[in-house]
Order: sequence, then C-alpha cells, then structure tokens
Amino acid sequence: MTTANDISNRIIEAVMAQKLAPGSRLGEQQLAMLFDCSRTIVREALTRLSTRGIVTVSARRGWYVIEPSEDEAREAFEARRVIELGLLHQLKSVDKAAVRQLKAHLQREKAALVGSDVGVRSFLLGDFHVCLAECLGNGLLADTLRDFTARTTLIAMLYQSSHDAAQSCADHVRIVEALEAGDIARAEALMSEHIGSVQSALRLQASTDPLAGLRDALAPMHKSPAADPGAARSAIAATPAQPATPVAPDKKRRPRKPRAATARSLSTASDNDAAPADASTYLGALL
Repeated sequence: MTTANDISNRIIEAVMAQKLAPGSRLGEQQLAMLFDCSRTIVREALTRLSTRGIVTVSARRGWYVIEPSEDEAREAFEARRVIELGLLHQLKSVDKAAVRQLKAHLQREKAALVGSDVGVRSFLLGDFHVCLAECLGNGLLADTLRDFTARTTLIAMLYQSSHDAAQSCADHVRIVEALEAGDIARAEALMSEHIGSVQSALRLQASTDPLAGLRDALAPMHKSPAADPGAARSAIAATPAQPATPVAPDKKRRPRKPRAATARSLSTASDNDAAPADASTYLGALL
C-alpha cells in the first residue's frame, strides 16, 4: 500500500531529476489516481513537503512546487555551505567503506554524463551530497541535505544556472580524492569552492536595491507632444492669440414674433424633449 512517505520521496526525487519544474501544479485527485491511494494520504504527503519547503498551497492554484525568490536562493546556498562544511570540519578520518561507497556513486555520475537521460544525471549530481552525509554517518543531516539539494535544484532551473554538469562531477571527484588521502582541510576547501561556483553560475540580481525591478518597470516612457496631454496644453498656451475678426452687423432684422406664439413654441419644445417612459430605451440611445 502506498504511504504518504512514498509519495513525498517520489516528488523529491522528481524535483532533483528536474522533472518537476518550479510552479508545477500537484493536483490531489491526479496524484491519488497515480499512486492508487486516497486523497487523504496525498494531502498528508503534500503537507509534509510544505513544512520542508518543497511545495506550497494557495486557494487559487491549489498545491504546486515552490518558486524560490532570489533572497531564498541565497539563503538556501548559505545553509548548504554551513551544513556541508560543518560536516567535513568535524571529521577526523574517513573509513575505507565510506570511500568505496563514494567512489561507486562517482562511477554512476560519470556513466550518466555520457548517457542521454538528463534526469538521472541531475539526480545523481545532487544526490552526491546526500550520499556524502550518509557515508559519514549522519543520517539526520542527510535528510536535511536532501531537502536543501531539491530546493537548490529548483533554484538552478528557475534562475537558469550555467554550471556545467561535467564540472560538478570533476569537483566531486577531487573532494573524494582529498577524503581518501585523509586531507580533510583540503576536502572542506574544495567543497566550499564547489558550492560557491554553483551559486555564482546563477543569474541572481544584487540585493542592494529591493525596488530595482519595480522601479525599472514603472519608469516613465518618452512621450510625443500629441500623446502627452500636459505637453499639448503647454503648446496651446505658447501659441500667440490671433486678433478677433469683427462681425458685421446684420442689417436686416427679423420682426419679433408675438408673445403667445413664443409661449406655444416653448410648450411644444418642452413636450418633445421629455424623456420616454422606458428609461432603458433612453440609456440605450445614449450608449
């Protein structure tokens, strides 16, 4: 029987394999049909992922994969740096079994680089960091790193990372070589350099001006005098007034009508100008 943990793990793996992009909608009914389970189990899985910062929910969109902001992207990489460098810093040595596991993972990475499955390649490159924590005997940090790796994968997709997969694999190889040689300090330095190079490949704007994007979008556009009412009024005001042309007096004046005729005319005009009884017909004529 499918459990909530099974569903959440599958979603994490799909994110790490870049098969679920930021903003992807996760319908409860569709997931229940896919995993042959109840919507209650699906909702439990999605709620867990929400607390782990992988998905979120809104009244309008329902459940969907997060779309990290630029500030959240920086925080995620800073958190990864603190966790992974701290994990290496407290090491005294690495046993041979752990090195063998890491080397086996590197072989799978290299095979994925020459293969055509981009999803497998992306998953293995991210999973190296999870595997490292597991091999060093810290399962709790491995789970934490799995979530952070998924989030940084989403960040890489959202902000169009230019970091080369082959370069990531080469970085991993050097880190494992340093661990095998017992040079923990070098492994720590290489990990710091690796995380920094991945972060620097993202197209993130500087955070010095939080209103930069909105300010650029709302900057006034160049207007022609015809399109700018203020400029048009200024142009009219600047035009010199023309002298008025005298109006010639009307030599032939019409005779005045009797007062009674005038009264009858006003009465007739008033009757003709009255609004019709149907107000909608009157509005329809105006519109």
